[in-house]
Parts: sequence; C-alpha cells; structure tokens
Amino acid sequence: MIKRFLDYVEIRTKITSLFAFVMSLGLLLYKGHTISLVNTLVFFCSMFLIDLATTAVNNYIDTKDGSQALPFERKTALFIIYALLSAGGMLGIYLAYRTDLIVLFVGGLCFLCGVFYTYGPVPISRQPLGEILSGVFYGLFIPFLMFYINTPAGTFLEYHLSFEEIDLKLKIVPIFALLLFAVIPFCCTANIMLANNICDVEKDIQVKRHTLPYYIGKRSIHLFAGLYYLCYIAIIIMCIVKILSPLCLLSLLTVYPVEKNIRTFKKKQVKSETFAVSIKNYITIMGSVTLLILISAFLS
Repeated sequence: MIKRFLDYVEIRTKITSLFAFVMSLGLLLYKGHTISLVNTLVFFCSMFLIDLATTAVNNYIDTKDGSQALPFERKTALFIIYALLSAGGMLGIYLAYRTDLIVLFVGGLCFLCGVFYTYGPVPISRQPLGEILSGVFYGLFIPFLMFYINTPAGTFLEYHLSFEEIDLKLKIVPIFALLLFAVIPFCCTANIMLANNICDVEKDIQVKRHTLPYYIGKRSIHLFAGLYYLCYIAIIIMCIVKILSPLCLLSLLTVYPVEKNIRTFKKKQVKSETFAVSIKNYITIMGSVTLLILISAFLS
C-alpha cells in the first residue's frame, strides 16, 4: 500500500521542493535569523503535500485514456488527490492565519498552479509556460515564503488594505537579494522540465502539446546550457555582494561535471538515455550550494 502510494506521487521526484526548502533554510541560518519552528514546519508540510498532489493529478490525468495503469483504482486515486489537496490547503490557510494575507495570496497561487498544471481545458503542461512557472513556483516562491515567514514584518514589503485603496511598498534591496538567490533553484528546476520537453517534443506535437521547445526549436539546447551558466554567474555575484559566504565559491568546481553533462545532452536528446543529466546537474549544483551554505552557517 505504502509503496504504491509512493509510486503514485513519484516520491523520488520531490528533490525540487526539498532542495529549495533546505537551501533557503540554510541561508536564514547563515544570516542569523530566528527560525519560527511552527511556521516553518507548517509551511513544509503544506508545500510537500501540494507537491505530492500535483504529481498525483498529473498521473491521474495522463492515465485517463487507460493506456497506462495507476497503482490504485481510479476512485481511490481520486480520493488520494482530494485528501492531499485538502490537507495541504488547510495547512496553508492555517499558516496564513498565523502570518498574513501575503502568505495566503502566494500560497493560493501555488495551490492553483499545482491543480491546473495538468487539469483544465488548457493545462499548463501543454503550454510554453511550463519551464517558467515551474522555476517560479519552486525556485522563487518557496524561498520567498521561507524568508517571509522567518524574517521581521516589513523586511520585503509593507501593505495596507482598505475599501478605498491598496497601498503596497516593496523593499528593493531585500527583493533584489531574493531574486538573485532564486536564480539557482529557478534555473535548475526549469531545466528539468526543459530537458523533458526537448526529449518529448516530437511526441508532444502528435498530441497537440505545444511546449517551449516546439516554439524555439534548436535554440532550446542553447537555453538549456545557458541556464546552468547563469547559476554560476549568480553564485559569483552573491559572494561579491555578501549574500553568500565566500566559501560558496567552491561550488564553481562543479562546472566541470555539469559541462560534461551538457555536452552529453547536446549530442543526444533521448529521454531514456540523456534526460537524467538534468537531474544530475540539479543535484550537483543545488546540492553543492546548499551544503556550502549550511557549512557557512555552522562556521559563522
């Protein structure tokens, strides 16, 4: 039963949310912020449950024509989706109750994206927006929510709501630092989807799924490589402006295995053979940066 559930939600693919979470937690510790244990645990559980639900919805929809089998009867599989979404949603609402409306708004966007990724008349997975949205929701919103619930009020923004107006003030420096930090999880996450769509582009065209590689063609290979290079540029800049510890420059040593994987993918884009390089590069870059941030936090 447990094994079938783990297969249904593809537990092995949850590195994108886990790494973004731990990486953000590491930076909070390095910067000396006090971690709200309750808020952080509630956020993690909500985030993780919705991530599981997103994959379950994806598998449920993809097996609708009966060509592939689910680990459960469809009625049971649908109940699992409702249970995961309900639990994740309620925890998200509880977190918003403990914090404020910004958490409710951003969390609500994440919830809706998870549902409509493969569900609805025009699923996100069938559009050229998948790479951008996966990068935003995993690479930007997870760090933002982690920082927002664990830093003093007004660190990133201030707002005032009334019946007459909405007054919103953004703090440029903290938001710029957040965006710079988010470059790494954004690019690494987007590249997993990009690699998947590049490998499936011919099959996707047959089922009228027009993803980003359909529109940009061979340039998608250059984009795949460029996103990884952008990660290293972001690391260097963050060390220069003291967002990250200089120790994190050691992660630049991973450029060799990452470049080797990029060349492998450029030669052949076959899902069963080379898609895995995007996973390897994700773990290599995110793993090295996360580990070095945690070491920096321990040494500071």
